[in-house]
Amino acid sequence: MRRAALYSSTPRTSVKPQAPEMGQPPAPRRTLRQRLGAFGRRFERSLMLMAIVLVSVGSVLATLALQPSQRELAQEDIDAAVLHTLENKTLPSRAAKAAEAVRESVVRVRGYYEDPSDPKSEDAPRGVGSGVVIIDNGTILTNLHVVQGAKRVTVTFYDGHEAEAEFVGAQPENDLAVIRAKTIPDDLPAATLGSTARLMPGDEVVAVGFPFGIGPSVSAGVVSGMNREFRSEQGQRSLKGLIQFDAAANPGNSGGPLVTMGGEVVGIVTAILNPTKAGTFIGIGFAATIESAGAAVGIPPF
Repeated sequence: MRRAALYSSTPRTSVKPQAPEMGQPPAPRRTLRQRLGAFGRRFERSLMLMAIVLVSVGSVLATLALQPSQRELAQEDIDAAVLHTLENKTLPSRAAKAAEAVRESVVRVRGYYEDPSDPKSEDAPRGVGSGVVIIDNGTILTNLHVVQGAKRVTVTFYDGHEAEAEFVGAQPENDLAVIRAKTIPDDLPAATLGSTARLMPGDEVVAVGFPFGIGPSVSAGVVSGMNREFRSEQGQRSLKGLIQFDAAANPGNSGGPLVTMGGEVVGIVTAILNPTKAGTFIGIGFAATIESAGAAVGIPPF
């Protein structure tokens, strides 16, 4: 059953404004100043906040007005800045940057051989060449003729650390050998291996190694040709698919890297052509491609 609404039983009375008693003057009206003062007291906090905002905005606008207007950079401005840098700062050459990219990965390789007349003795190292670290565990590529038949092999790293190296494998058809150092420096970097797929005659290259045991030494040149064949003077080995280059290489460069201007190893210096008995560089060197070297160490073709 719906409950009835409950209402108060107190009678409602209306309150009427009382008129001023007879004989009393009306209340005086407030002046404008009094009304403004009352308004200010009532909205004091709001007015203060508004004043702070206005002062802050005005300060920012004044700062922006005092700053010089910035114009958009034009191509002439960029060209002028580049020209200024080139005129006032000596930049490293492309060859220097390429050599630096592999500097800490190039090693000197020494092969020690027995004296045939005294098998218990060891001569001074007769096989002196170069090598390049291709895996940071101390795996090194070099030439087979540098270490073949050696009683022991040592490598010297960029920081002077010298270590014994063990023979890992060989690829006689490309005169390549893989050795691994038994101890290595901390944070030994491996060289970056490139590809010969886009290598062309005229491309700049550097050869890094230890010619006559001196180094590391750097020589610069260009690729002279591709897919060359070389047969040693004694006719003992015939190498095919070689990179021909004209960067200076001499005995001791064998096994060192041939490097592009991008700092990538694209070949392993293998031989020089000299029809005289001097056996020194006269302008034509050969390098096994890094693809052949990769096959020697078990790295898949590029």
